[in-house]
Formats: sequence, structure tokens, C-alpha cells
Amino acid sequence: MISVSEARRIILTSGFEHKVKEIPLIESSGKILAERITASCDIPGYNCSSMDGYAVRSDDAKGADLSYPVRLLLAEGRIAAGKTERITIDPGFCTPVTAGSPMPDGTDSVVMKENTQVDHKNILVFKEIEKGENVKYRGEDIKKGDTVFEDLYQINPAAMGILASLGKRSVKVYGPPLVGIFSTGSELVRIDEEITIGKLRDSNSYSLSALVEESGGEYKKFGIISDDRAALSRSIEKALGKCDIIIISGGTSIGDYDIVEEVMEGLGADPVFWRVNQYPGMSMAFFRYGNTFIFGLPGNPASLIICFEMYVRPVIRKILGYHELFRPVVYAEAARDFVTKAGTVSYSGVMVRKRNQDYIFDNIDTHTCGTLSSLADANGIAVIPEDIGKVTAGSRVKVYLL
Repeated sequence: MISVSEARRIILTSGFEHKVKEIPLIESSGKILAERITASCDIPGYNCSSMDGYAVRSDDAKGADLSYPVRLLLAEGRIAAGKTERITIDPGFCTPVTAGSPMPDGTDSVVMKENTQVDHKNILVFKEIEKGENVKYRGEDIKKGDTVFEDLYQINPAAMGILASLGKRSVKVYGPPLVGIFSTGSELVRIDEEITIGKLRDSNSYSLSALVEESGGEYKKFGIISDDRAALSRSIEKALGKCDIIIISGGTSIGDYDIVEEVMEGLGADPVFWRVNQYPGMSMAFFRYGNTFIFGLPGNPASLIICFEMYVRPVIRKILGYHELFRPVVYAEAARDFVTKAGTVSYSGVMVRKRNQDYIFDNIDTHTCGTLSSLADANGIAVIPEDIGKVTAGSRVKVYLL
């Protein structure tokens, strides 16, 4: 048996193989770049107005104020955003411009419309203006050849706008791992089958499918495998050539029918560790087969979900290139006393709420069979250190927010 910290270290320092895929830019928000983006052009591509107003020579507006406005002649023509023709403005003249329109030759600044007044064919300017005011110069935001985004940058809506401005129709991102899901146990039946004594419907594959998808991965369900070594071996062998991660629920605890470890070794998988000093989920196992991560998780539904959150989700996130691998963490106060299992790291589903600037939580018992409904009500997982056998009201512990 190994410690929680050692299990996590082993898993997250294993060799990772990233999958790169090219996707349309419109689908890239939230994804992690798998390439360096270099600017193919200047942004903006020309000197342009950043405001609606009048393009002027700044020297022509010197001394202008509310009491003594400067009178400028209104030149013929108007430059709107999208217009490509060039015009020249002589000293003492001005011309209307809109945000984004090219600056006319002979002008060097823009007076905002709010600081002007139309007087027949003249414009009265009520505010002195500095050279370059309300003007965006070519390459001011981004210069051609600049590195705009590095590999591993997480694309957000603003970044999508920049990429669109650079003419990027598609981008290379880190693609999702394919996760193979197995449910083991001769007691399991499909969800559309009637339950008889000694039988259970397969709920784990549905929980795992949702967890994988929510984590950013893709999944393939390989169905229910009975407690038969040959059948399990054949099914897993098919998945080894297709999946980046394999999750096997059930079959890892000590018992006559717990055959996962034996089957994995028979297939040539490396048994990295089996059993972790935690509760629930002590019987978790971890194997490697080439670049494939193989997790043997407990059959108990609540234990399965907690083990997925603590160990499998971070692997999926790392393959996808994310820096933040785990759920957001807060330190919350216990609302009441409750007992945990001393000598092991304990995980407990909890209800977290905010009180003023602090977080408090109520424990929900998820450690016994049949408590999946309780975990469904939880919005956090509390982590109780192994040297604590009883959590007292007011004590603070680490909580992952679900």
C-alpha cells in the first residue's frame, strides 16, 4: 500500500502522450494551443481612428477651448470604416471619420464628436488636442512577426478575436484522450433489465461516461464483463490498441473473484501500484501498458466517483494541456463534529456554503454502499488528513469544489 501523495506523484509524473488536432477557430474557446502563433500581419494594418469624430492637424486645434473654439473648414468627402480610397486634408480643414476608418493624409489626430459643433460648412472645435490623440497606428497592437501566443496558451474569447484578426481559420490544439470504460462483475445487468436477487444494474459506466465528458475527454463503453478471466482479457486487449486511458470498475479488492490484477499482468501491463492508503477507494490499482494509463477503480459507486476526481480527472486534464488539473480548492470550516477513519486520508462528500467571507461545510456520509444519492447532493469533496480521526466543528479542512 502506498500513500495518497505518492500515488498522485507517480501518476502525474508518468510519461504523457499528447494528441494534437486541428480544429476550426470557432470551436477553439477554452482549448489549449498546441502551436506557437506568430503574427502574419500588423494589427491594425494601417493608421486609423479609434473614435468617431473629425480628423485634423493637431496644430490647427491649438488653443481651442469652450470659450474660444477653433473654426475649421469641413472638407468634402467622408471616410468611413471599410473605405479604401485615400484623401488628403489641407491645413485648416478637417473631415469626418468613424472608429476604424483610415486616417487621411495630412492629419495626425482625431477630435471626438462630443467636443465639436457643426456650423454650416465649418466645424467648431472646443478642445485642444495632442498629436496622435485618438489615433491607432499601424502595428500598435501587434506587429508582423511578433509571437502572439505560445504553446499551452488557453484560448479565450478575446484570443479568438485576435486569431480571427490574423486570418486564422483553424488552430492546432491538444485533443481529448479516448477513455475506455469497463464494468466488471457477474452480478451486473444492463439498465433496461429487471433486477433479481443478487443482481445490480450497471450504474458505474454511466457515471464514468459523464465524468470523462465533463473533464474534456471522449469515452467508449466496452460493456459489462463477467468475472471471467478469458472474457475480461479479450475485451481489454481490444481496448489497448484504441484507448489512451482505460477505466475498469470493480474487481480490484481482495476476494476470490477479483481478477483484474491477474488479467492485466497476463496482458503484459506494468502493475505500478495496487492499494492506496485512503478511504474510500483503498483498493484502487494503477497499471501502464506502453502509453496507456489503466485504472482499476472500486466497484462501489461513491468510491468510484471520488477516485476518478482525485486521480483520473487530473490525467485527462494534463493530456489536454491544462495547467489546472484539479477542481478549485477552498479551506472550509466544519459545521459540526463528525468521525473519520484514523490512519488513512479520508474523502467525504460535503455541502459547502459561504458565510460572509468564509466557507463552511456539512458532511454527507458517502462511505457505505447505497450512498450514491447522497453524493449526488454534494457540491464538494473534503479531504481529511490521515492523522485526524475526528473532525471538530470549526476546524478547517481542504475542500475540492464540484
